[in-house]
Amino acid sequence: CIAIFFLFYCYAGRHFPAMFAHRGFNFTRIINHMYMGTEGIFGIPLGVSATFVFMFILFGSFLEQTGMGRFIIDLSMALAGWSTGGPAKVAVLSSGLMGSISGSSVANVCTTGMFTIPLMKSVGYKPYFAGAVEAVASTGGQIMPPVMGAAAFIMAEFLGVPYLHVAAAAIVPALLYYFAVIVQVHLEATRLGLKGLPREKLPKILPLLKTRGHLLVPLAGIIYFLLAGYTPLKAAYYGILLTVAVSFLNKQTRMTLPKLKEALESGAKGALGVACACATVGIIVGTATLTGLGLRIASAIIALSGGILLFSLLLTMVACILLGAGLPTTANFIVTSTMAAPALLQLGVAPMAAYMFVLYFGIAADLSPPVALAAYAGAGIAGDDPMKTGGTAIKLALAGFLIPYIYVFNPMLVLVNFQPVPFILSIATALLGVFLLGMGSIGFYKTKMAAWQRALAIGGALTLLVPGLVSDTIGLAVLISMHLLQTVKARKATAAETS
Repeated sequence: CIAIFFLFYCYAGRHFPAMFAHRGFNFTRIINHMYMGTEGIFGIPLGVSATFVFMFILFGSFLEQTGMGRFIIDLSMALAGWSTGGPAKVAVLSSGLMGSISGSSVANVCTTGMFTIPLMKSVGYKPYFAGAVEAVASTGGQIMPPVMGAAAFIMAEFLGVPYLHVAAAAIVPALLYYFAVIVQVHLEATRLGLKGLPREKLPKILPLLKTRGHLLVPLAGIIYFLLAGYTPLKAAYYGILLTVAVSFLNKQTRMTLPKLKEALESGAKGALGVACACATVGIIVGTATLTGLGLRIASAIIALSGGILLFSLLLTMVACILLGAGLPTTANFIVTSTMAAPALLQLGVAPMAAYMFVLYFGIAADLSPPVALAAYAGAGIAGDDPMKTGGTAIKLALAGFLIPYIYVFNPMLVLVNFQPVPFILSIATALLGVFLLGMGSIGFYKTKMAAWQRALAIGGALTLLVPGLVSDTIGLAVLISMHLLQTVKARKATAAETS
């Protein structure tokens, strides 16, 4: 339906509103552009799908057959399962790690969520909250290096920079995103009085690493090959060879012939879906190049916002969420970068920050209405209301919705105009801001927060996230005040209980 609409737009452009109208093209011109050239179906989207994306999907399938998914969950259990709200932190860690090499947040929810969501429910988390945590964590995996759903490789091509620049630029925003989720999960567990799992029921780290630690070698190998300057295609190829080789170090992980067959089959099936989506995206990109739609959307955004950057960012955010709905990460980024990024570039936003901005909000479509596929998948596994799960997911991902604005106004966080001291200070204030935002979002720190305290915390968080000495000072004052208020209130409550 999407492809048909864009083809119709190519043909009947003169009948559209003036802002998007064009002279229209005949069928011969449209077919030649879409089928015979390199800016249509057989353009960058399908080319990337047939090379980088296919190989990394295949790499993920081979890892899955070795039991990598279960190993990551067990490792996360050993590292965080004992802490307050441990099962939810396990979900965040395991989904983030698996999502970083996966090309779909929905697929990630359906794999790791089958274990983590029931585990969270078993210790007392509400079903909708458990589903939301898994959805947010799995979606965040698409912005976590090294792979980023293969979007990192496409972004590097668009920017004309080495892949390593993109991966390095994505590290701080991704860590801020996951720090925000961990903070909210911890505060929610503290509010509900949820404890971690007994240590005796958890896997032990050393035996776990001894028996299955070799499964980390392919991941380390992929990172090494990319750092060494190998092409993504070769890096994924050698990663697959490493996966097969190290699997023979343990009988449980060994890649037998049936497992090899299953890995090849599931990899091919997974790649087919992405290839179809990328072919459709090729038509969208072809429409943009044939009719100038991308520039028209950019002009519309700038006109509606009056050229004010903040308003332009808000409009671009909405456009990315709508354009990215239901698309896998690779196709998602190509569409949003073609249609929405030009407006930000015209307004002088640093190219790295602009492309990261559209990547974040394109992926956010998996959590946001009208589609919210990751949230609805989490709700299905949790057995709760999809709308309630989706609303909770948006609340948990609130920091994720703010982080792109931070690095647009402070591009040093994505390593633009890098200076060591200001960079460290920017990270410190961003971490404090994200922590304060988590307090306001959950409504709890040491005790329950009143409505005015939550509003003050969110306001203070925003001032910390905005670069500048005055705003940072105000935010720090709010953070210290909230800490003191909550400490005094908690002590009074404890004294009242003991008396």
